[in-house]
Amino acid sequence: MVLSGLIPILATPFTDGGELDLPSLRRLTEWQLASGADGVAVFGMASEGFALTADDRARVLAEVRAAAGAAPVVAGVGATSTATALEQALAARDGGADALMVLPPYLVKPSGAQLVDFYGAVAERAGIDVMVQDAPGATGVSMPEPLIVELSKLDGVTSVKVEAPPTAPKVGAVAAGVPDGFAVFGGQNALFCLEEYALGAVGTMPACEFTDLLAPVLADWAAGRAAQARAGHARLLPLIRFGMQPGLAWAVHKEVLVRRGLIDSAAVRSPARPLDRDSRALLDAITAELW
Repeated sequence: MVLSGLIPILATPFTDGGELDLPSLRRLTEWQLASGADGVAVFGMASEGFALTADDRARVLAEVRAAAGAAPVVAGVGATSTATALEQALAARDGGADALMVLPPYLVKPSGAQLVDFYGAVAERAGIDVMVQDAPGATGVSMPEPLIVELSKLDGVTSVKVEAPPTAPKVGAVAAGVPDGFAVFGGQNALFCLEEYALGAVGTMPACEFTDLLAPVLADWAAGRAAQARAGHARLLPLIRFGMQPGLAWAVHKEVLVRRGLIDSAAVRSPARPLDRDSRALLDAITAELW
């Protein structure tokens, strides 16, 4: 499978009591694809994957796999060792994921050689495509461009998601060094997605509450309508920025999704926290200009 295009990271809907809300998850998944997404991802940064049990992960993946049909489903792996990463990777493969988005181990910081061994082992054992997730802001693990190029040569490692700011220059450097066919994606909630595309990215993986507005922006860009694309993206920037606040991002995504009728509750699991009254008012002002 060759991944490309707009692949939103799905929020994980909960009830007000904190249980999984699978009907909302199905509705959310179907809306992504109807709105122009090229695939969907689960267990990413925007999914509250850190707060999901193994049983939660299995149930979420089963629901999304059923709702996504033939569209690609990417499952995040965010573990603290090779053994635990393999456990998550094999469960995702067996649950129907088409590809894995794999964070490096981060509690004990690995060396470059250990990262090569780590990604090689996950790709070999899982037997499905592996995306390297370069997210030092969350993990504290730095992956210089030459290391990502080295990882791109491993069997089964077929893509990277660059979330190390400034993302666009790093996307350009990585894209220039990896083999043909190796996919370079941007992250950071699509904050610099057009600049990333200009420098060689083939896709972006933001949060999921503005897919219907971002898809036309990317279509304009692909068609050479750069001015229209930039104007459309600029209109989204206040919401994109608001949804990148540490500690609040998960609540922001869900508050917007509730306002749009896509999920029933904005409940988050600790240590994420709900929005305070003032933040809700600020978010209302932003969304009023979009929908």
